[in-house]
Amino acid sequence: MTTDASDAVEMRNALLRLRRGTGLPIAFGGLLEAGQQMRISELSGTATHALRSLVVTSGTGLGGKTVALSRPCVVTDYSASRQISHEYDAPVAVEGLRSALAVPVVVRHRVRGVLYGALRTALPLGGRMLDAAVEAARDVERALVVRDEVRTLVAGAGPGAGAGPGWEQVREAHAALRALAGRITDPGLRAELLGACALLTAESAGSADESGGSARVRLAPREVDVLACVAAGATNAVAAGRLGVTPETVKGYLRSAMRKLRARTRGEAVVAARRAGWLP
Repeated sequence: MTTDASDAVEMRNALLRLRRGTGLPIAFGGLLEAGQQMRISELSGTATHALRSLVVTSGTGLGGKTVALSRPCVVTDYSASRQISHEYDAPVAVEGLRSALAVPVVVRHRVRGVLYGALRTALPLGGRMLDAAVEAARDVERALVVRDEVRTLVAGAGPGAGAGPGWEQVREAHAALRALAGRITDPGLRAELLGACALLTAESAGSADESGGSARVRLAPREVDVLACVAAGATNAVAAGRLGVTPETVKGYLRSAMRKLRARTRGEAVVAARRAGWLP
């Protein structure tokens, strides 16, 4: 498993959320790179670079124990703890860490990374802190699931795939991803999702993108969302539920899209949108 720039950004954001949610001044973490090894790649609030690029093996230290058990682990005094092994005492001592917690990032029952929070004093870390750290890890998990789905779709929807087996599933996934993008507050992740959707449509139609659209037809993002749901067979009520709006709002977007596409029916609108490159 390799990491990319978007994974690093998500980890940095998660560390900031962990610090805000727990009140812990120090946070760090990383994703598994290969086998059962995890490299600490992101630091927040640290005073040194002693922990950067540290490779943690499953079963060793606090983070390695978390990877092996696939559950959160806590120590009140790292160097004196009998609950963990001590392969990493030197860099931990350089940073001056005492109390620490580690929570796993688990995607589809597999540990993909670890988030840590720590203090420079030996104090118990309560349940509220652990709950907040777990929630930060859940945010990373959700982002990784979405990115995995996007990468799978993009890899499987190459040139010539338009009429091949499974293309209807690609269209259903396209609609689902657009609906999901509308509910994501992180602008970077939302833009990444919409960009992947645009890649799918560009590869099948070759004439539009999310920012500019067809040279002859311009659709608003929500109009495309509604058409994607309709193309996947959703009724107005179902589309409304997916998009978090009312059925009347869906009707309004659909009427507007039909007018722009010069379509008389929902089916004609979908066909026209595909020809214009807005849908796969």
